[in-house]
This record gives sequence, C-alpha cells and structure tokens, in this order.
Amino acid sequence: MNNVWLIGAGGMAQDYIKVLEGLKADFTVIGRGEKAAKKCEEATGCSIVTGGLEGFLKQATDICTHAIVSVGIEKLYETTKELLDYGVKNILVEKPAGLHQKEFTDLVQATKEKQANVFVAYNRRFYASALKAKEIIKEDGGVTSFNFEFTEWEHVIAPLKKAEGVKEKWFLGNSTHVVDLAFFLGGKPKEICSFTNGNLLWHPSASNFSGAGISESGALFNYQANWKSAGRWSVEVLTNEHRLILRPMEKLQIQKRGSIAQEFVDIDYKADEEFKPGLFLQTKNFLEDNSNGMCTIAEQSQMYGFYKKIANYKV
Repeated sequence: MNNVWLIGAGGMAQDYIKVLEGLKADFTVIGRGEKAAKKCEEATGCSIVTGGLEGFLKQATDICTHAIVSVGIEKLYETTKELLDYGVKNILVEKPAGLHQKEFTDLVQATKEKQANVFVAYNRRFYASALKAKEIIKEDGGVTSFNFEFTEWEHVIAPLKKAEGVKEKWFLGNSTHVVDLAFFLGGKPKEICSFTNGNLLWHPSASNFSGAGISESGALFNYQANWKSAGRWSVEVLTNEHRLILRPMEKLQIQKRGSIAQEFVDIDYKADEEFKPGLFLQTKNFLEDNSNGMCTIAEQSQMYGFYKKIANYKV
C-alpha cells in the first residue's frame, strides 16, 4: 500500500490532491504557512499539516513510499535533497527541480548514493495528444524532423511576483515544458547551434531565441521564440507520412503527406479534461513504479547543458 507525502499547498498541489483522491491513494499534504494551507483546505476539503517539511520530519513516525514535491521553484532543490537525506526512495519533483547546474549535479549524486529514484514532473509528456503522437511516430517508422516555439508573453510575466532568481531563469522554469516535450517526441539533441539576442529586465540573458540541430536518432530540428513579439507554444513533428501538430499542445492535429488539410485526431481526452492535463497518468505511473516516459534527474541534468545554450545562461 502506497503512503504518499505531498509537499506544498499551492495551486499545483491542489491539482495533485485531486489526482491522488481520484487514484484513491493514502496521502498526507505538508504545507508551510497557515495562509496557503487554509486556502488549499478551502479549495480541496483536504486537511494540511503546516510547519513545513523540516518540522514534519522531526515528528514523523514512519517514512513514505513516494513523495511529490510541489513547492515554489526556488525551494525544489532543497526540499528534494531534504527528502533524500531522510531516506525517501521515490520522489517526483515539479519541474525544473533546480535552478543551477550544481543543483542538478548534486541531486544526481545524492540519488546514486541513496539508491533512490528522482523524477522531474514534465506532465506534458503524458498528454493524450503526446501519447497519440508517439504512437503514430512509431507506426510511421520514426521522426525525420521537428520544430518548436516557446514564446512567452512578456506583458503577462513582467508583473508577476516571484522569488529572487525565478524569473531570471524563466526559460528553465516554464519554457522547458515545450522544449522537453519536443525532444521527448523528436529525440534528444546530439548537436545544437543556438543564437540569442535582446534582453528583458526580468530575463537579462535573452529575449529572442533561434537555433537548430540534429537529434541522437538523426532527425533535424529547429526552434524559435521572441518574447517581445507575438506567438504561442507549439511543437510540430514530421515523419515520412505525416506532420503532427501540437498547437495547442493539449490537442493533436495531423496533416497527411500530399494534403494541405490539417485535421484534429480523434482521441479520448477524458483524463485530461477531468484533471490537469497529463497529471493523472504521470502520477499513476509514478505511484505504480512505472518509469516509462518519466524524466529522470540524470536526464534533466544532462539536458541542462543544452538548455543553458538555448537560453544563454551562464550557470
């Protein structure tokens, strides 16, 4: 029988509570402040243990089988490290799991030393649209090329109040939802050439991005985003038979070779409509110790080398 600790009481934690209840899991929600806990309790009807993880562990009489880390981005690394040090063996941490290369490297090392499993929660890998795209890609014999756009809306993000360092790494903390899915479908990059220019007060490394490369399987790819202009998130994957279009990413459109028509694919979206898209299956797989399709902390650490190039980050 699984015993789950959900760390955090914010909006994302509320989505996890709904999923855990849907899965009939035995879980405890551990929050920090009284205000956020009360808001979460009112929204979900679920009782929250306050005082933070450190206080909870001091009085804990047992250990969970699985932990889900859904705290602020600036606290993801230290919370995950705290759980590993306590002896928790299975951890699902919200993306991106850390903000700097040294944090990813440290978590990889700690995971090995503790013989634990740490997965980064990129729920878009488990969208019904993405899973159907994977199925079609396999039937068609693989990906030949792909492209993606990760434009962020500067006018929406600029006023947001975030902890120090979070907005400065906005590409990592938010845009990688798109980039991770693109490389999940098209293949991890083998070589990449990246260009950036411009900057924003809250994202000084770049505001305009473009690049291209080749995946480990030989598929060519290109990308672009301009945070000072118009745009939206999208991923397009091409095979010898089809162009698969995820725009919006929650739905799948298909264009057949020899046709200009783009049609929505008939898919069962029930789980993605009842719960936050992708979250139900991702959490179900995690609790069932099914790592198929999951992003490991080692994979995230490896990918951060490419993310630094794309976003022009120094650390």
